[in-house]
Amino acid sequence: MPDGGDAIAIRVIDRVGEVPAGEWDACAGPDNPFLRHGFLSALEDSGSVGAEAGWLPQHLTIKDSSGRLVAAAPLYLKSHSYGEYVFDWGWAEAYERAGGRYYPKLQCAVPFTPVTGPRLLIRPDGATPELSAALLAGMVQLAERHGASSLHITFPEQAQWRHMIEAGMLARIGLQYFWTNRGYESFEDFLGRLTSRKRKAIKKERRKVAESGIVLKALTGEEIEGRHWEAFYRFYLSTADRKWGHPYLNREFFHLLGERMGQAVVLMVAEWDGKLVAGALNLRGATALYGRNWGATARAKFLHFEACYYQAIDYAIAHGLERVEAGAQGEHKIQRGYLPEETYSAHWIADPGLRDAVEHFLERERRAITQEIDLLAEESPYKQESGES
Repeated sequence: MPDGGDAIAIRVIDRVGEVPAGEWDACAGPDNPFLRHGFLSALEDSGSVGAEAGWLPQHLTIKDSSGRLVAAAPLYLKSHSYGEYVFDWGWAEAYERAGGRYYPKLQCAVPFTPVTGPRLLIRPDGATPELSAALLAGMVQLAERHGASSLHITFPEQAQWRHMIEAGMLARIGLQYFWTNRGYESFEDFLGRLTSRKRKAIKKERRKVAESGIVLKALTGEEIEGRHWEAFYRFYLSTADRKWGHPYLNREFFHLLGERMGQAVVLMVAEWDGKLVAGALNLRGATALYGRNWGATARAKFLHFEACYYQAIDYAIAHGLERVEAGAQGEHKIQRGYLPEETYSAHWIADPGLRDAVEHFLERERRAITQEIDLLAEESPYKQESGES
């Protein structure tokens, strides 16, 4: 493993719990809740992440000469491509048809979480360019040690992504839909910035939910009781069943999340006749609200939009947050104020032939994604400068 200047050689750990929470969080920073020790350890301690799940932790850590943790990276050895939201199934299929072995691969990411954030976690008071280089070189060496076909760093921040590309990794972009707080004082203020047609449509959707008798609340911290987590787990499973999906997260994870990250959790719950019938799980960062999972055991028109999108906007405005990131996919978010923005990933591939093929594919894909974002932006519901009503 490389040496990061004055730092001790990189160490691989197979549990984030091997590092004290305070030391890890000093590197992860306060902005993104998914990178905190509490979130990652809840995934591991619940068994949602581990060898049996096909996400074997192989986190990289660097300590300085005093033994203080100064850098880290959340890293996993993968035996499949589930739960990543940056799809490489086609690469795997093509490589295996040609006689190669795509798995295992190495993944630098937060499992099951398509949220942009730092991937090279470096303590601010010890940051040096050498630490970033050491983490990247350490990932490649670890991939080679495991005989992995590739290394994938998904949803990094743009600045880190550019550094990865400069280091020789392949560049990929995607898109998600974000709501931006333009200094709104209320939800009505936000609606006032929309075109008349879109404004009326949102009011109609919110009115239909209210008329159904469903009441929504935003719960956080100690307000979230065990019964809420039990109900939300049922909602989560019902969504997985309806979408023929795999429930990556288990019951214990949600309870551990509440215990370890309760103040960062914003759980939107819907009650009907005193019964919990739906919920949307969000985590709050320093400047953003991140929507993650949704589920319901009752069918009510527009309830999904209310719980996941409008309640999140309400909360962000009330708490002065800059944006809402409502998860992957969904052009339907545009008419509700969530506009397309680029996301990023970086890829190292061992086999030169596969690397060349993927590089050519990514060149075409980047052009297509850029064009798609431009076209989608034309569907913006916001008033133009021309003064459209």
